[in-house]
Amino acid sequence: MTTLIRNGRIITASEDYIADIFIEDEKIKTIGSDLTIKADLILDATGKMVFPGGIDPHVHLDMPFMGTYSSDNYETGTRAALFGGTTMVIDFILQKQGNSLQSALDEWRSRSDNNCLGDYSFHIAVTDFNPSTKKEIKKFIEEEGITSFKTFMAYKGALMIDDRQMIGLMEEVKQHGGMVTVHATNGDMIDYLVEKHRTAGKLSPLYHYLSQPEVTEAEASERFADLASYTGCPGYIVHLTCEGALNAVRNATKRNQHILVETCIQYLVLDASLYEKDFDGAKWVMSPPLRQKKDQETLWAGINQGIVKVVATDHCPFKWEQKKMGEKDFSKIPNGHPAIEHRMELLFSEGVQKGKISINKFVEVSCTNPAKIFGMFPRKGTIGIGSDADLVIFDPEEEHIISAASHHMNVDYSAYEGWKLKGKIKTVLLRGTVAIDNNNCKLEKGYGQFIKREKVSGNI
Repeated sequence: MTTLIRNGRIITASEDYIADIFIEDEKIKTIGSDLTIKADLILDATGKMVFPGGIDPHVHLDMPFMGTYSSDNYETGTRAALFGGTTMVIDFILQKQGNSLQSALDEWRSRSDNNCLGDYSFHIAVTDFNPSTKKEIKKFIEEEGITSFKTFMAYKGALMIDDRQMIGLMEEVKQHGGMVTVHATNGDMIDYLVEKHRTAGKLSPLYHYLSQPEVTEAEASERFADLASYTGCPGYIVHLTCEGALNAVRNATKRNQHILVETCIQYLVLDASLYEKDFDGAKWVMSPPLRQKKDQETLWAGINQGIVKVVATDHCPFKWEQKKMGEKDFSKIPNGHPAIEHRMELLFSEGVQKGKISINKFVEVSCTNPAKIFGMFPRKGTIGIGSDADLVIFDPEEEHIISAASHHMNVDYSAYEGWKLKGKIKTVLLRGTVAIDNNNCKLEKGYGQFIKREKVSGNI
């Protein structure tokens, strides 16, 4: 099927112009003014923006955690992403300590394959780096197209690796053209503070926040940067939240080191005062926790300075009944936050409409940089000849309200209930096929493809 999008205001990371887009065989074939090409489907984008499909490189779908599973599976999660203009996600495979990376990949594929509506890929979290694991790295990069390896500096006993393992992993990953990403918080200090508060009978969600002060993230971010500098391995910090951690990255730039930084939409627009709402604060229990207003200002500045490269979500939803597992003990609240559907509209409304970032920067951090960093550009993340026709038609003037009553995520509350936004996604195309049109999903599960990724340089 061929498609012609007429008269849209085309926005990329570097361009802003009005033109037509002709789509054939899942790709963008022609871009130009007043195209006379015949097409099977014509979409009128007059008065609307057209930007690349969003890429969310940090989601957790159908993930086992704290004795339960995140409530969005690959079908519901990728459908909700499409409603929010995100046409591709990168999820996390979690290696079980003592098991191989391959066994983890097999487990995750049993849940993801033939269930996704949108396109997808994986990072793999290495929780047990040993001589056997080391031998698997090359295969994952060169044969599976999985080029990013997640590490945890927290969650001892389940996910955390020590610095010795980190260095070994970095050296091996660098050798084969991959990247090491990190959850950078000081797990030992956090565990100490959690136990301290629990012993004192301080068990409300507020103490989840107080158990992870800014220093735990700043210290770990600096340590990770130092290890990456020593090994020369490309490094990427996920969900960075605060001024102290960003300053650690700024310090690394003084030695001309490129540490890539991701933040998440919640850290730009929400703050830690929400934890004072008694147990209702459990809705915002995530790790790292929400921070202070001053940290929001730092993150917006970091985006404009080009230090913060990506805005993701760390989408990991749990229903209210699951959150209530920790009603009497904050350390038992499943950590996670639903946002996959709202990332792009929130970033536009709170960022572009309020003058905090430009429209080009909006596309850069939500579409283009994730594609460049994770080895998919220019197939994904831009509007160009030969690129996949992953496109969003967007009305920048339409106002709407976020509510659990109308969202498509499989969770029974919204972390943004009642928020008024300006800017609404109208139509979404995935590889040239209409996926979302006027709040209706046109795709069935299984349409989403696994995207093999190229080797990465760690510098964009």
